[in-house]
Amino acid sequence: MLPDIASARAMLDELLLARIEISHMRFMARDGTLPADMPDVNILQKTDVVHGAQLGIIIGGVVGLAAGVFLTLFPLDGYTVRTAAILLVALGGALFGGWASGMNAAAVPNTRLKQFSSRIEQGQVLLIVDVPVRRVDEIEDMIAKRHPEISFGGIEPPMLAFP
Repeated sequence: MLPDIASARAMLDELLLARIEISHMRFMARDGTLPADMPDVNILQKTDVVHGAQLGIIIGGVVGLAAGVFLTLFPLDGYTVRTAAILLVALGGALFGGWASGMNAAAVPNTRLKQFSSRIEQGQVLLIVDVPVRRVDEIEDMIAKRHPEISFGGIEPPMLAFP
């Protein structure tokens, strides 16, 4: 958390000098206070759309699988349901669940950032930096030495490219 926009601007410059690309930085401030040349958080970071879509895929897949199995065990008169149809219904359920749940979650603020919302409303600025795990300590040390007024909110676990 940065105390104000001026500190955020200084931090942006320092991180650029530390060879962190601007595309790996995001700032979150009160609506309308962040200058246009500073990278703002996007819809995926502001809302719970990712979490909602993940949850919808799981629930939709399970419901689709159950519907496919039910149709196999109790087929409609004159129709036969094959095993491939079970998988297709499960896939369709997962896709529909992910889409529907993601659309609903797009209206919900990101629950992981809720802890920072009161401080953002007071005029502070949240900085999100995406760096490799091996550089986290280096960047935190650099920031702590130059700006002792800044508070760290923690790190997210690394996301695997291929789970």
